[in-house]
Amino acid sequence: MASILVLNSSVLGDGSVSKALVEEAVHRLLEASPGATVIRRDLGTVPVPHLTTANVAGVRGEPATDAERAARALSDELIAELRAADTVVIGAPMYNFSIPSGLRAWFDYVLRPGVTFSYSEAGPQGLLTGKRVIVIESRGGLYSEGPAQAMDFQEPYLRTLLDFIGLADVTFIHVEKIGFGPEARQAALEGAKQALAAAA
Repeated sequence: MASILVLNSSVLGDGSVSKALVEEAVHRLLEASPGATVIRRDLGTVPVPHLTTANVAGVRGEPATDAERAARALSDELIAELRAADTVVIGAPMYNFSIPSGLRAWFDYVLRPGVTFSYSEAGPQGLLTGKRVIVIESRGGLYSEGPAQAMDFQEPYLRTLLDFIGLADVTFIHVEKIGFGPEARQAALEGAKQALAAAA
């Protein structure tokens, strides 16, 4: 049975453009695979804890304390969800030219040496392959082209993180200029829905 992992990272709740389009993507995917299992993580509403001195060994070393063991258990859980998924849908609004800290924290738990990537003489190798990823990027301005493209630290960063763990089949859906007024926002939404229909 197909499995879809859904990651929302907006902190705007029901007012989130990316969250609405994530639901559109899930709807389209379920039309294609009606029996698919859907696992959801709302990293904006229920964020995973940031790594700190107290818990980092749970992900980057050998856990010895309660905080470290809790971090290891959460890392195992998040990686298991990712490993089980055939398709991953990520809602990633642009915050300060990059991604929300909640999504960054999720990556901190799933990028784990020896588990989701390994090192060799040939360089790093991603260990999670054969999955499809759809990333919905909502942006107040225009960053996919033009003078502001140099300030886009969102898409290159996400592409790098995903590829590092073996997720190379990635479709980015741009929802841009949503801060340019109601007409521009509506046009961006309609364009994104068409792109999602084609992608799904």
